[in-house]
Parts: sequence; structure tokens; C-alpha cells
Amino acid sequence: MADLRQKAPEGRYGRTTGRSGGSMGRADARTDRRLKVTGGVLGVLFLALIGWIGGSYISGQDVSGEVIKFKVVSDSAVEVHLEVRKDESVEGVCTLRSRAENGSEVGRRSAAFDAGSARVDKVVTVRTTARATSAELLGCEKK
Repeated sequence: MADLRQKAPEGRYGRTTGRSGGSMGRADARTDRRLKVTGGVLGVLFLALIGWIGGSYISGQDVSGEVIKFKVVSDSAVEVHLEVRKDESVEGVCTLRSRAENGSEVGRRSAAFDAGSARVDKVVTVRTTARATSAELLGCEKK
């Protein structure tokens, strides 16, 4: 009867166990070490790239704003409490939008902010063409 435990052809299926070919085991270990170092370096470079992109995005925003709250005062107006953060020497503009219950835009307004203060709290009235159910900040930018 034939022996069913035959040895796999040398070098055909990747790694060797190192029992029969001593130099092949060292070559595999060297290759593994190179792959680990290369992977580590690429991982660190990727994380540094993500950090750099995030930092440049955050530092690139000269004017930022946030809707604190809003109040629907009538069928044709919404009052929006807006907080804006910027450098004291920068003039800015923030754009607000109001939407109806079905999601359609019923009002839009740009609110300007003068230089002189780093933080501005302001209540802005957005006129609407129909009853609004929400108000949102589309964005702020430097004048």
C-alpha cells in the first residue's frame, strides 16, 4: 500500500517549515520582518496624512457658526439664534435656510457680522413664503 503522507513539492506552496531547508526558513523570517516594517511605516504615514488634512481643514475655517435654537414666530417668519466664532479683525457672512414640513425651502437669509468681536450672538429673523418647521445654517465665510 502506498504511503499517503507525501511531502509537498519544495517551494511550491509558500513557506517552508524550516526543518528540511534551513536557509529557506531564514529567508521567510527576513521577508516577514520587511513586510512588518513596511506596513508599520505605511501605517504611520497614513495617520500623519489624515492628521495633516484634518488640521488644515480646521485651521482653514476663518468663520464658523452654530444655530443655538430657532423659533417659528408666524407663518411668514422664523427667529434664529446664531452664534458665530471668528477672529476679531474678520468680517463674516453666514447663510441661513428655513424649510417647510415637506422639506422644501421656504426662506433664506444671509446675515453679516462686523469686525471687532471674536464671538457674536445674534438673533436673525428669516422671512418665509410658507410656515416653516426648521431652520439650519448652510455655512459661514469670510467677507
